[in-house]
Amino acid sequence: MPYLIDGHNLIPKLGLRLDALDDELALVTRLQEFCRLRRAQVEVYFDGAPPGQPVVRKFGALTAHFIRQTSSADAAIEVRLEKMGKAAHNWTVVSSDHRVQNAARAVHAQVISAEEFARLVTTAQSGTASTPKADRGLSPQEVEAWLLLFEERQKG
Repeated sequence: MPYLIDGHNLIPKLGLRLDALDDELALVTRLQEFCRLRRAQVEVYFDGAPPGQPVVRKFGALTAHFIRQTSSADAAIEVRLEKMGKAAHNWTVVSSDHRVQNAARAVHAQVISAEEFARLVTTAQSGTASTPKADRGLSPQEVEAWLLLFEERQKG
């Protein structure tokens, strides 16, 4: 089943920080791994896209929507559900926001909280502990370490 995800709602539930510079990238990385492991399709929505950033970016089975400051991720999810029509019942909406949950229920989409989905992601990824690092991609912490290293090299 495909998922529509309220990204900033999910970030802290996975132990990531909303105030981190790469919070959205870290979530995208985790969700890409989830998509690969579960063979799932995901659309994730983020509020407050900075000017000049692409509005939609595709990462394999994951599509990230960066919503300009004139709207919100919640509103974008609601519009997406409306456009789906009857097909919305095939989707699961991930959010702990009651407004988003109510919009999903109105079109007969499945609803799970960000906390429940975070458990699904963690469970799916805990089964990869024996996978060699080269096959897993970078963890959010590894991405952060590389970014710091690149910044240091640019200064020096």
